[in-house]
Amino acid sequence: MRKFIWLLAAFLGGMFVYYAFVSPGAFAPDAAGRPGNQGLFSGHLFTPTDVARSAALSADELNNIDIYQRANPATVNITSVEYTQNFWLEVVPREGAGSGFLIHEDGLILTNSHVLSADGNRVEVTLMDQTRYRARVLARDPENDLALIKVEAGRKLPFLRLGESDELKVGQKVLAIGNPFSLGGTLTTGVVSALGRSLPSGRDTVLEDVIQTDAAINPGNSGGPLLDSHGDVIGINTAILGEGGNIGIGFAMPISRAKVMLEVYEERGEFVRPWLGFRSRFVNGELARYLELPQEGGYLVVETLRGGSAAAAGLVGANGLMQVGNYRIPWGGDYITAIDGRKVTTSDVLKRVMAKKRVGDTVVFDILRGGREQKLEIRLREAPR
Repeated sequence: MRKFIWLLAAFLGGMFVYYAFVSPGAFAPDAAGRPGNQGLFSGHLFTPTDVARSAALSADELNNIDIYQRANPATVNITSVEYTQNFWLEVVPREGAGSGFLIHEDGLILTNSHVLSADGNRVEVTLMDQTRYRARVLARDPENDLALIKVEAGRKLPFLRLGESDELKVGQKVLAIGNPFSLGGTLTTGVVSALGRSLPSGRDTVLEDVIQTDAAINPGNSGGPLLDSHGDVIGINTAILGEGGNIGIGFAMPISRAKVMLEVYEERGEFVRPWLGFRSRFVNGELARYLELPQEGGYLVVETLRGGSAAAAGLVGANGLMQVGNYRIPWGGDYITAIDGRKVTTSDVLKRVMAKKRVGDTVVFDILRGGREQKLEIRLREAPR
């Protein structure tokens, strides 16, 4: 009898365990949607791998991944050392850092001029595989914040293809790669936010016709590539708006500017800028009307410099002063109304035209001289060094 009682107790206990813990309906929700109380767990604690599948990557994600995998090995970290004096007149090193990218398998690298030290000495490049090389500065174009340097790696290096920046559209996708805050190989994406921006560079110059983008650019990104959706370089990341870091407004120098520098270097073995050699004042609106000049705008030539291209071509500077209110305006010189067919309606037209010129090129001015319109062709000479 006792044995039968024990068997019955074991059978009932087993049934309880089955329905409470093993049965598929344990803790199933009731009709009201509340959890049931038939067991502790319902199925697995996680979704099995035969059910959970990674969502298929979108075409845009695949494009980002492909460009990053191709471009990152060709993006480099650049450090430079400049020696300065501190308050106690002690010589101390000051290190700068930025990015750059390879444009040829033999070690040619494009970057920003401001990434390098003033004298270009002690520039070091670190590749993605963490190998380091001393770099040689081949050419610099401070007015466009560009520089060309080279490393001797003794092997073929990955490099990027240069694209076209003259036909960019606001809204098109761009990708930026660099080493922000020394965090190498960082990719950010965005769009072209605006074109033709003017950017004070902080070095008594203004960078003209630059690309604005919302692709995050932070300290250390300077000199890195801005890429289109084909993975071609269309700009060189140059600056951000604000001092604290990215706020969604970054700027890149169009790659067309770098191509001019590269072409000149390839032809001459050095980079030299063309030089017009004159000073002028932009005049428009009410002041132009008072001076009886076209109100749309123009450059009133103040002075031509000896040995300059403008003086050689016969451009005439001021020969007197005119009092306009509280201002004395240099007067009597030529008034430039158009440059290579572009109307001078803003003060930056001349810089935009000259940015794509080389020594030996010509530039055509439409001028007013003595109330008469005429054209003046100027052959560009080399800037003094």
